[in-house]
Amino acid sequence: MAAVRIAPIDQSNLRDSAYQALRDAFTRGEFAPGDVLSLRGIADQLGTSMTPVREAVRRLVAEGALIDTRSRTLLVPEFSGKRMADLKSARLAIETIVLDQAMENIDAAGIAALRDVLTKPTEGYDDGPDLTQNYNFHFGLYRHCRSEVLLPIVEALWVQYGAYLNLIIRQKSASEIAEHQYHYEILDALERCDLDAARAALTEDIERSFRVLQANDQGGQ
Repeated sequence: MAAVRIAPIDQSNLRDSAYQALRDAFTRGEFAPGDVLSLRGIADQLGTSMTPVREAVRRLVAEGALIDTRSRTLLVPEFSGKRMADLKSARLAIETIVLDQAMENIDAAGIAALRDVLTKPTEGYDDGPDLTQNYNFHFGLYRHCRSEVLLPIVEALWVQYGAYLNLIIRQKSASEIAEHQYHYEILDALERCDLDAARAALTEDIERSFRVLQANDQGGQ
């Protein structure tokens, strides 16, 4: 498993900080399908004791990001074409609803803030897709939906999707994609209040990443 980047945690609130740091790492695609993790290794990297890590892991197991095996080994779920298809369907369905609601609330300042996200790359992503920037764009947009029900569902989907994102960014074809093409199309549509165009751009943005994996999966069969 490649070196994993997990953000330092706030020592004043260890339980929530450990969970958020791990969850962010999953969402950014730091872990790949089939990766094996250890509580001790995670605790060492976070610089904390085992107790908050155990609680964080329990929450991630409940969200489907990890499997706690009978041998007590922590496993990122193996690659599955069916799981991949289910994640794509779920993201398309839920994120479209969230986008619809976000469009009802976002204003010119909100759109400008999203453009700023795309023009300020994250330090450390000089040699590949800026996954933090991608996350900040999507959730900066989705938070405008102001839904305490839908937003956590999207976050949970992204935690599971992260392992597939790890595979996507390692494919040669992924580097040939214009990184923010559909992000800018979404913003342009928001400015025109064109819901259909925004939906179409979001759909393409979600589907293109899964197409990379589908092509690789079929090639390996």
